[in-house]
Amino acid sequence: MRRKLVAGNWKMHGSHAANAELLAGITAARPFGCDVAVCVPTPYLSQAAVALAGSDVRWGAQDCSAHAQGAYTGEVSVAMLAEFGCRYVIVGHSERRQYHAETDQLVADKAKAALASGLTPIVCVGETLAQREAGETELVVKRQLSAVIHALGHCAGEMVVAYEPVWAIGTGQVATPEQAQAVHALLRAQLKAATPHAEAMQILYGGSMKPDNAAVLLAQPDIDGGLIGGASLKAADFVAICRAAG
Repeated sequence: MRRKLVAGNWKMHGSHAANAELLAGITAARPFGCDVAVCVPTPYLSQAAVALAGSDVRWGAQDCSAHAQGAYTGEVSVAMLAEFGCRYVIVGHSERRQYHAETDQLVADKAKAALASGLTPIVCVGETLAQREAGETELVVKRQLSAVIHALGHCAGEMVVAYEPVWAIGTGQVATPEQAQAVHALLRAQLKAATPHAEAMQILYGGSMKPDNAAVLLAQPDIDGGLIGGASLKAADFVAICRAAG
């Protein structure tokens, strides 16, 4: 059975004081029966590294550059993230695709750069409400994942995939367990065609998972954890989801 992963995505939230309280609440609840990580804003990576040192809670970043170095003002390379002890980096989050016009190819390049520096990319795929209503869910998520599979080649089995229905992020709407499982099964089948490691790969659900719906979502056969947004900012909620996964 695949070990589940619960990864918090703090997005653009946090302060030194709030982070300290949140991280203390998470570490105090250990041990967990699943893999646990927090993906924090870049300025707080050092704080997370210190607070989580010696624990089994990992930390990661929310984005990275596809470039190793150079004249890219404001960008952060994966080598820099690795120096902070990052285990994970989120790439292709719907907010990056929407607000920063990130293409499938750019997301794939970022995932490749992450693996090259020893980080595990959490590759996000998902459809908008308009795409779902137009019956394009399968087309969209397979296209997004295909670009990454092609870029990673024989290393494709080393990434984590996160399905995030864009229409269920921060809206209070949640895909039904059946809807979520259907897309996760689709992604698993696509991965099976590309890598012999597909059965062992973690595919996370990233659409408004909360303590009250986590258990039923995580009970689905192809849902291997969660990429948690708002609920990751409250220690009690995040811990409850981790307990549901463990």
